[in-house]
Amino acid sequence: MYKVITILLLFLLILYSIEVQRMDLFSSLPDDLLCHILSFLTTKEAALTSVLSQRWRNLFAFVPHLEFDDSVFLHQVEGKPERVRNPQSFMDFVDRVLTLQSDSPIVKFSLKCKTGVDSDHVDRWICNVLKRGVSDLDLFIDFRDLYWLPHDVGVSRTLVELRLASEFDLYWWEKDICLPMLKTLVLDSCGLCIGLFQILLSACPALEELDMTNTRWRESNVTVSSQILKELTIDLHGCGSLVILKSLSFDAPSLVYFYYCDSLAEDYPQVNFENLVEAQINLLLTQGQIEQVRALNNEMLIVDDVFPGLGNAWKLITGLRNVQELYLSPDTLEVLSRCCEAMPVFNNLKLLSIWSDMTRGWQAMPVLLRNCPHLETLMIEGLLHYVTDQCGYVCDCISREDKVRPLTSCPVKKLQIYEFGGTIRELEMIMHFLDVFRCLKEMEIYAHEGIPTLFKDPKRVELVGKMMSFYNKLWTCDVQLLVRGPL
Repeated sequence: MYKVITILLLFLLILYSIEVQRMDLFSSLPDDLLCHILSFLTTKEAALTSVLSQRWRNLFAFVPHLEFDDSVFLHQVEGKPERVRNPQSFMDFVDRVLTLQSDSPIVKFSLKCKTGVDSDHVDRWICNVLKRGVSDLDLFIDFRDLYWLPHDVGVSRTLVELRLASEFDLYWWEKDICLPMLKTLVLDSCGLCIGLFQILLSACPALEELDMTNTRWRESNVTVSSQILKELTIDLHGCGSLVILKSLSFDAPSLVYFYYCDSLAEDYPQVNFENLVEAQINLLLTQGQIEQVRALNNEMLIVDDVFPGLGNAWKLITGLRNVQELYLSPDTLEVLSRCCEAMPVFNNLKLLSIWSDMTRGWQAMPVLLRNCPHLETLMIEGLLHYVTDQCGYVCDCISREDKVRPLTSCPVKKLQIYEFGGTIRELEMIMHFLDVFRCLKEMEIYAHEGIPTLFKDPKRVELVGKMMSFYNKLWTCDVQLLVRGPL
């Protein structure tokens, strides 16, 4: 027993010696490097180091990155009694940290807080870091009442990145805004007032990335004009607009990335994307608009569009003609069927991705593929779609006596299929693709392990395995079945 205790004590002594050496080595690091290390901790964790010694207290005063989140600060600790939400303790903590730092320079300031935190405190904190030259400001302020940002935010000469989330009203920005250094602006659930959009772009001459999510239009005619903007995200999915968008124009010749998710505008007078690399288009249609598209395609209605915008969608699509990677939603495919005669030739397109839906058709696919002379990769998320007689030979929804295969010259070399369920219909479509796309060299079929129709039926698994072997024997294309786990 004595021998065991001696060995344990010796072991603890060795560990202590190693730890002391490590602490000595750590403490010998220069102050700027230690501050850099502290910047990777949360502000609450970094603040705890100030109790180690006077040196650590001084070091914390120069940490250039601050992150305050009242939900983390008041987070329930496992195994301990539930805490009572106390916003005052959070406000006191932020006040102490900012007081400790005094007027030392700051690079990034992130603040996330909800109702209960005093708005006057928030104003004071934001103004504090702006005076200290903050370049990266990230604000998520979820008050029940509409919160107005301090005026200093809109006239900062040091901000390079600005992220605003929750119900901010930017009405006052229309009158006075100047952000000469701003390169990245992210607006989530913020209101843009009448006439502000172009004023906003003009006041941010260095802006390269603009991300607007759930940002309601407050003007019926919008123009996005910038010669240096490189990335643009407009995602209004699930956000009711305050006005009907009559026209939406784009003059952004330097844009390389474009994400657009919104209802159709009535018109797209100008779409200038000369250097576009990637575009993701998710047009949001009502069921009435879908029915209108199909009725017009079937020549059942020889009248003008009942729903504004359907006839002018070709202008938006034509503006994407230089794109290299194009991602289309099911509704967008339906709209494209109204643009077949005006479909541009996508000479630069290398990758085309479509997302399918059982209620949406592929009527536009034949023309779309024929107008992509240099297409290399085709991605299809979900094979099953609404059956029409206008899919041509892209699929075999309807048997055809004509043996001509108009798409045999399609240059697609790689086909990726996602959300494969192992149904007979899907297996038939895969065989059809192998027959139609004669240039195909690779086919990757991705099945999700959570799909019950495939992995919970041993007979279906066996059938799919045999079909994969059959494909590889009969065609020169390399067909692979791959399994994706939960995301």
